[in-house]
Amino acid sequence: MRRSTPAIAAILLIPVAAVTALPVMRYLQSDQETLAMDDQARRQAPGSFVKLSAGVTHYQLGGPAAAVPVLLVPGFSTPYNVWDPTYDGLTNAGFRVLRYELFGRGFSDRPSARYDAGFYDRQIVELLDALAISQVDIGGLSMGGPISATFANRHPERVRRVLLFDPGYWTGISLPYGLRLPILGTYNMAVAVAPGLPKSQWADFVHPERYPHYLDPYLDQMRYRGFRRAILETLRNYLTSDVTGEFPRLGRSGKPVLLIWGRSDQDVPIELSADVRKAVPQAEFHPIDDAAHIPHFEHPEVVNPIVIEFLRR
Repeated sequence: MRRSTPAIAAILLIPVAAVTALPVMRYLQSDQETLAMDDQARRQAPGSFVKLSAGVTHYQLGGPAAAVPVLLVPGFSTPYNVWDPTYDGLTNAGFRVLRYELFGRGFSDRPSARYDAGFYDRQIVELLDALAISQVDIGGLSMGGPISATFANRHPERVRRVLLFDPGYWTGISLPYGLRLPILGTYNMAVAVAPGLPKSQWADFVHPERYPHYLDPYLDQMRYRGFRRAILETLRNYLTSDVTGEFPRLGRSGKPVLLIWGRSDQDVPIELSADVRKAVPQAEFHPIDDAAHIPHFEHPEVVNPIVIEFLRR
């Protein structure tokens, strides 16, 4: 019996529709980004906001107005609560401290942009200019380490000292094929990568059980559209680049550098500290016992006095 063309087409489309439906369902089930990052969303946020060329940046500035600020740069995907113990410790000790959230994270905007070294550098330049801050001591955590080194190298007149906390040190990751392609990468980011990001943060601690509310701001930022895109574009445009050259440049600058590293870091193993110290021979090195990727958070009673003494020297 001959089948009509519409009937044959319908039969052929059944498996195609079935195959298509499953990925769509997985995407919808995985998609947590249901809210827009706008003024209404920011009404619940602490701190302050400033409009820069690429969008609004969320920041907090505290401590005596007369002091040169310490600028704290966060890592790959974290809001600025990752700096809570350092921010509180330094402001209580009489320092002026500025912390902010990278574009795409926290309550900062999630612009469509190329998230590379230049993009993150411009955010710092425009933030400092908007706040009329001419010079800083800059501290960077993890990915914030090379961001801080780049800023110090590109704008040496604006940086007095550099503080590196378990700094990212990579020659350029090889991004999996499934994250490089436009549509497939967006899909895999939503269903395979982003859902695991919160849990992966616990590896930053030796004792995660001591910080039951640490992930609350992290989970909150994931509800706003554009977070996944910012993380994916950072993977594609920044983590695939070689940042190691920034460290010898920083070493040649002669600027005072403090290097803090958790001995149990699983993200950036402490063995890499030898490469950083070779590149930055003037770095004052402090390995921190019983700490992983964020030693300043796990042991502020150890790290804060080291930082304060370095800044007062």
